[in-house]
Amino acid sequence: MQKTVPGTAASARRRSIGQILLLAAGFVVLVAISASSVILVNQAREDSGWVVHTVEVENQLATLLLEIRRAESAARAFLLNGQANFLTEHETAVAAILPGLDKLARLTDDNPLQTENMKKLRPAVEARMGEFAKAVGLVKQNDTPSAVAMLPQTGNGAAVQAIGETARAMRAVEEKLFLERTRTADQTQQLASIVTVAGSGLVIALAGLSIFLVQRSSRARDDAEAQLRENNLNLETTVQERTADLIEANEEIQRFAYIVSHDLRSPLVNIMGFTSELEELRGDIFRRIATLGNDTPLVPDVNGELPEPALAEQDRQLSTDFTEALGFIKSSIGKMDRLISAILNLTREGRREFKPVKIDTRELIENIASTVAHQAAETETTIRVEPLPDITSDRLAMEQIFGNLIDNALKYLRPGIPGDILIKGRSKMGFVIFEVIDNGRGIDPKDHQRIFDLFRRAGTQDKPGQGIGLAHVRALVRRMGGTMSVASELGNGSNFTVTLPAKWTGKNRDKQS
Repeated sequence: MQKTVPGTAASARRRSIGQILLLAAGFVVLVAISASSVILVNQAREDSGWVVHTVEVENQLATLLLEIRRAESAARAFLLNGQANFLTEHETAVAAILPGLDKLARLTDDNPLQTENMKKLRPAVEARMGEFAKAVGLVKQNDTPSAVAMLPQTGNGAAVQAIGETARAMRAVEEKLFLERTRTADQTQQLASIVTVAGSGLVIALAGLSIFLVQRSSRARDDAEAQLRENNLNLETTVQERTADLIEANEEIQRFAYIVSHDLRSPLVNIMGFTSELEELRGDIFRRIATLGNDTPLVPDVNGELPEPALAEQDRQLSTDFTEALGFIKSSIGKMDRLISAILNLTREGRREFKPVKIDTRELIENIASTVAHQAAETETTIRVEPLPDITSDRLAMEQIFGNLIDNALKYLRPGIPGDILIKGRSKMGFVIFEVIDNGRGIDPKDHQRIFDLFRRAGTQDKPGQGIGLAHVRALVRRMGGTMSVASELGNGSNFTVTLPAKWTGKNRDKQS
């Protein structure tokens, strides 16, 4: 299988870091340009607002002066003709003068020079309006000659001159401000245009650079995908080869275990036969020894049979030792026979083809519980089975799994305490989780892994067994694509958890033993 060259990986990392830094720099530049554009646009808007403000001041000043002239013209026409419409026009113009004066004051209150000019303009305007009112009053009193004589005298009076001088001063101030504010607004707009053009150029450059980086990354990704496909092909080939080797080795181990177990059974049968013959010979040998060592002739009983001769003390001890040795031999032969049978069963189970079928799990476990009902009654044990989800799996394997777990729960109860065994289950994400919980003697946490090893047992060895059951159970669970674990402490019972696919197809790990 091919491996990635270290230099290529380092180059790819440097390229990725460079792209990230470049994009980060571009992002910072874009943010700076955007912020500058916003600031400059706001500044340009503000400068333009001041230009407009200056224009408004000039327009308001011109409007005020126009209203004063309208009032004067209408008053003169009224004095000369006496027509009421001129009086109405005069009064309309006079009514607009004071509000216009107030508006001009509001527009210029931000400029100290204009504020001082307004202090001069307002008294002059009010004085001129007083002259208009006096002349109109003389006309209303039928003293038209006096009114006509008064207006030419006041046309070039102090009020008119003050209004003219102040208006010219205010206009000069506003024209100066207009030039300055127009120049500032032009500069701001020009700077904003420069920043916008520069920003657009940078955006275009970054866009081009991004397109280049994306294309380069795309090519690198395509190369990586091609390399990955090649590696996957090599990996699949390697995995298939290794899997075939493992299957062959596993089958070879099973054949070897079967052959060894079969070959071991033949000499074991011979040993068992010779042990039985030796046990029969023991009686003849020690009977003769007793007869030879007994000087008193034996008297037949009422049935005509000779009684068993008594052994001497030393010979009696020798007979006892001989019998005990034969017992040890027979016990070891029985244990060896059970181990060989277990190995044969394991090899046969490994070769068995699993067949997934739909299983009513609760019915299956209740049937198992009924087979151990007598044993449960003797130990005052209650076996409780909660509603369980159905499962698709191998029925025989399921019977072996739960049969072994329930049998162990019954076997390792705490003395003097009624047993309680609970089997429950739930579905989760396509799997079924079963739990077998008991209140037995429990398992030391340091032995949690040991109990799943073949021919290994934990705790006090006061119960019959070969240390195969849990190892076989875990092998079955794994073969059906599941997992198995235990949670337990000494004196607090055990909780065995079995997790299996809810709908096993017979393919997950089916080739494993």
